[in-house]
Amino acid sequence: MTTLAEETLAQKAARRRLRLEKLTGIGFATPATLLLVTVCLAPLAVLVLMSFTDYDLGNLDFKFVGLANFTKALHDPVFRRSLWNTLLYVAIVLPLGVGLALLVAILVHGRKRTRGFYEVAYFLPVTSTLIAMATVWTFLLHPKLGPINALLGVVGIAPRAFLSDPSLALPTLAMIGIWHLVGFNMVLFLAGLTAIPKDLYEAAEIDGCANPVDRFLTITWPMLGPTLMFVIVTSSITAFKVFDTVAVMTHGGPMGSSEVLLYSIYLEGFQYFHSAYAAALTVVFLAFILVFSVIQTFTLDRRVHYG
Repeated sequence: MTTLAEETLAQKAARRRLRLEKLTGIGFATPATLLLVTVCLAPLAVLVLMSFTDYDLGNLDFKFVGLANFTKALHDPVFRRSLWNTLLYVAIVLPLGVGLALLVAILVHGRKRTRGFYEVAYFLPVTSTLIAMATVWTFLLHPKLGPINALLGVVGIAPRAFLSDPSLALPTLAMIGIWHLVGFNMVLFLAGLTAIPKDLYEAAEIDGCANPVDRFLTITWPMLGPTLMFVIVTSSITAFKVFDTVAVMTHGGPMGSSEVLLYSIYLEGFQYFHSAYAAALTVVFLAFILVFSVIQTFTLDRRVHYG
């Protein structure tokens, strides 16, 4: 009887400890959960609900209109143009922002004495405020006063209106986006390169793989798979979220050639005060990024080597 009573008491004590551990875990998780709900989930829910209404900023009443805002977006030429401009911007920034960062990381990784200098030099654009740098770039690209056009004149090229020419405005903004993105991606690639065991390169050299290109294709490239996947997904999201340079340098012009999705949403919501329509565009924008990122992740994950 004594042994049975002791076992029962031990089981009760174990259950109390388990309940206490669960309550402790819930206590630690509750503040973060409340913060997540308050800052992210609740505003997202309000955004989705608003997208099904006809609410305009300042109105005291509104009514539900179903999918009318989304239907309007499908037939809105401004939305289609901004979507195309965004996709074109991503198509320029993504491959160059990732490819140049990988090239720079490989070159910097091979240096010893001057590695720290190059890391700081390439990472400086990341630390700067993009709005402030957009103002600097506006001066640099000025058709008459800018030093870039002055350099072009030295080599016999006529001055270009980089921000006033409809055919040059978006590619110019894309080049600035690449300039701002390369440094951050370089740091990520450097971390991935540092994590590759040197024994693999030594074994490859013993096996006759002495050519740097062969070593890159057989060792570096496969081992950088997880880092490359992360860089591509994050760079895509960053490229889709382009807004600062457009708002400061071109205001969507000339003739809407640089108007992107986020800038269109900004105009609808904060210039024209069409809050419900801006909410619908935001939902479309978020859904587009989500689907694009999921497709990228699942497609790249099949080609990633986790070593």
